Amino acid sequence: MSPTLSVVAAVLNEAENIRPVCEEMATALAALQSWEVVFVDDGSTDGTVEALLAARDVLPNLRVVSHDRRCGKSAALRTGIEAARGTWIATIDGDGQDDPREIPPMLALALEAGNHTPGPLVVGVRLKRNDNISRRFATRFANGLRRRLLRDGCPDTGAPMKLFRREDFLRLPQFEGVHRFLPALFQHYGSELICKPVHHRARLHGASKYTNLNRAIVGIRDMMGVIWLQNRTRIPGGTRER
Repeated sequence: MSPTLSVVAAVLNEAENIRPVCEEMATALAALQSWEVVFVDDGSTDGTVEALLAARDVLPNLRVVSHDRRCGKSAALRTGIEAARGTWIATIDGDGQDDPREIPPMLALALEAGNHTPGPLVVGVRLKRNDNISRRFATRFANGLRRRLLRDGCPDTGAPMKLFRREDFLRLPQFEGVHRFLPALFQHYGSELICKPVHHRARLHGASKYTNLNRAIVGIRDMMGVIWLQNRTRIPGGTRER
């Protein structure tokens, strides 16, 4: 029987963070009746895969999928979502900054929205970022620019914690960086946007894999692509077979 929820995390060289994150997930998700966790290793060169396999003693329903080389976060998330068996997908980072206790309330909000097709997108909005000043500024600037140009109505478009129906995500176009534009894309395909404030914490170990300059340059290029997609994609309000 397929689970109701699949939690998907993409990780790259997060060996030190794996066990504490998995222990938190086991506790946070225990009250849910039907769930699984899918970690996608995006070509790590440390002991991330070994740490994941060892963490099955605290998270028995943990599934581990590995890329043979680094493909990027969006590709890793899509790999995990394609492999997932759940109706609903929750995405979370594997560095300990996201609190998995937020996932059950996010799922409850999605279920309360009703059994519509497409389903809603629930975004965990980080009201207080636990990052250094330069990264907070860069994120605030990027979110503001995306919100103005894409008109997605989401104050934290790049938030890692999101929850949505698997089938709805798989309808979206795939490109590296798509995870930063899900509010605009989901709404363009007819999904309701639900924003939920969530806690954000300091990274447990290690450092971010992205620089502010890299994120800015790539993000602007990707945003132009999303605007093009919005202008060129036509979604019917309904169909019928005769």
